[in-house]
Amino acid sequence: MAPPLKRRKWSLPGSDGEPIRGETHVPGGTPRGSVIIAHGFKGYKEYGMFPYLAVGIARRGYLAHRFNFSHSGMTGEIDTFARPDLFEKDTWNRQVDDLRSIVAAMEAGEVPGGGRPHVLLGHSRGGVAVLLAAGRGADDPNHVPPAGVITLAAPDTAHRFTDDEAALLKKQGYLEAPSARTGQTLRVGRAFLQEQLDEPERHDVLALTARIRAPLLILHGSDDETVPATCATALGEAATAGARVGIIPGADHVFGTPNPFPEDGRPSEALAIVEAEIESFLQLTIR
Repeated sequence: MAPPLKRRKWSLPGSDGEPIRGETHVPGGTPRGSVIIAHGFKGYKEYGMFPYLAVGIARRGYLAHRFNFSHSGMTGEIDTFARPDLFEKDTWNRQVDDLRSIVAAMEAGEVPGGGRPHVLLGHSRGGVAVLLAAGRGADDPNHVPPAGVITLAAPDTAHRFTDDEAALLKKQGYLEAPSARTGQTLRVGRAFLQEQLDEPERHDVLALTARIRAPLLILHGSDDETVPATCATALGEAATAGARVGIIPGADHVFGTPNPFPEDGRPSEALAIVEAEIESFLQLTIR
């Protein structure tokens, strides 16, 4: 059995000063680089596949940072959204701010990994967040660009509302978002849509993907009922720096991984493919 990995928990100010709570899996020896793992809508750092992937990434010599977005609504309690008020205020801009704050904290020595290359990895809505962050920062001299970007089951648009949903959101100021996991009825606030209407170019996922100069790995399940696999094809076609698109046969939105899932659990066939693809990608992008 492999020896246990060291871990480091951390917290740093995110968007509007709200805390980003994270945990780093530390490999033995000198880390080759870092992977920052972004969860999706109604997700959190302990969700499903994330601990398992983080352990695997660290065992291969990379720092693996998993975290809760500052406005995810999640705190240190994994059984509830303890801050539904923050969940309602969440927006794409807040998530991009959080990702940039993590990278800045790495460079400042507040989070491990400074001075070494990093890869952004996002699942579902987290995949959109990492694409927006990398695309917006492509020409920003104050931004440390990623060595690569990985998306798992990511949409190809930031705006997935129907016309009726968008009209209701603008009229009443929120949309209800029930959580089957906790039984809570969360809310998506008007600001989430308003930012996109005010600054459409900063939320154009395909256009921003085209601006990313780092290689991309785009993985999706063929049987994803939440986000269609055609999104992966569209993202791959938009990429200009080179992208590998992998459509995993029979895989669903979470690649056959239940929540919770033990860090040392036996992965589904789909998750094993995801893990192998990530390992290969990291070997090519972080040397």
